[in-house]
Amino acid sequence: QVKKKKTAGDGAGGFETNICPFLFCFPFCSILFLISGFPRIDPTTEVHSSPDARQAHAHGCARGSAPTMEAPRTVEDVFDNFSNRRAGLIKALTGAVDDFYEQCDPDKENLCLYGNPDGTWEVQLPAEEVPPELPEPALGINFARDGMQRKDWLALVAVHSDAWLMAVAFYYGAKFDGKERERLFKSINSLPTVYETLSGKAAVKVKATSKKAVAAVVPEGQPPAKKARVEDAHPTPSAAGLRKPSPGFILRADGSLVALNNAHIELFWPDDQLWYRAEVVSLNSRARSAKVLYATGDVETLSIDEIASEGHLNVCT
Repeated sequence: QVKKKKTAGDGAGGFETNICPFLFCFPFCSILFLISGFPRIDPTTEVHSSPDARQAHAHGCARGSAPTMEAPRTVEDVFDNFSNRRAGLIKALTGAVDDFYEQCDPDKENLCLYGNPDGTWEVQLPAEEVPPELPEPALGINFARDGMQRKDWLALVAVHSDAWLMAVAFYYGAKFDGKERERLFKSINSLPTVYETLSGKAAVKVKATSKKAVAAVVPEGQPPAKKARVEDAHPTPSAAGLRKPSPGFILRADGSLVALNNAHIELFWPDDQLWYRAEVVSLNSRARSAKVLYATGDVETLSIDEIASEGHLNVCT
C-alpha cells in the first residue's frame, strides 16, 4: 500500500510524494540474505570422496562405482584395489582382446587403457586435469596398434599396464611407513604381472611349488620357524607339514567359495608330498583368488581354481 506524504513546504506551495514502505526494510532483507541465503558447506565433506571419483569426474564418465568409492587407506585395501584393477586389465588383454583391439582405433585421439577398482576395464581419453588426480596409464596406445605385430603390441600394452598399476598402488601407499610399503610390495609381488599372464610365463610360475620360497626362509632340514602375527585372533597354525590332510573337505575347482571366508586351510605341496596349514586372510570371489597367511608369516596369493583342480586345497572343519 502506497502512502502519500507531504513535504516540509506543504501548504501554500507544498507537493506530495509517493513512498513505498518496502524501501525502508530493503537493507534489513539484504543482510538476512547474506547471512542465510547461501548454501552452507561442511568443510569435512568432499564433493568427490576419492581421487578415483574426482578423476572420473574429470573424464566426464563414471568408472564403475567410483563416485561413491572411498580411497583405499590400509595395505589390504590398496592391495585389493590393485588386484581388481589388474583383473580388469587382464580381461582386456586376454578374454576381451578382440573388443579391446577394435576400440584402440589409430584414427581416434590419444587413448589409454584403464583397469577399474570394480574389476572392469575401459579405453578412454586421458584426464583433462593437469596434474591428474591419479597417475595416468600410457598415452596413445592406439597409435602403435597397426605399426606392430598384434602380439608385440599387446605385450607392450601389458608392460605399460604393469608400470601403471604399481604407480597407482604406491600413490595410495605414499603415506605408509617402511614396513607397510614392504608388506604391500610383497603382496603385489606374489601375483603374476599382467605381462607374465599374457605371455604364458605365469602358468609356469604358478605350477612351481612354494618349496623354493620355504628354502629361502628356512634352512634345509629344519622346520619353518613361527613368526609373530599382528592382531591374530586364532592360534598360530603349525608350520610342520602333514602327511595327510586334517578333517575337512577337498575344494573342487568349480565349487562355492563361501567356505573359504576366514577359513583355515591346508595346501598340498607336490615336491614335499606334505600338506601345509594356512589361513585365508582375503578372498576375491570375482577373480576366484585368495590371499593366505602361512604359519611362517609368509603371504601368498593363490589361484583357487588351478589349485583346486589338482585337489590340493583342503578346507579344515
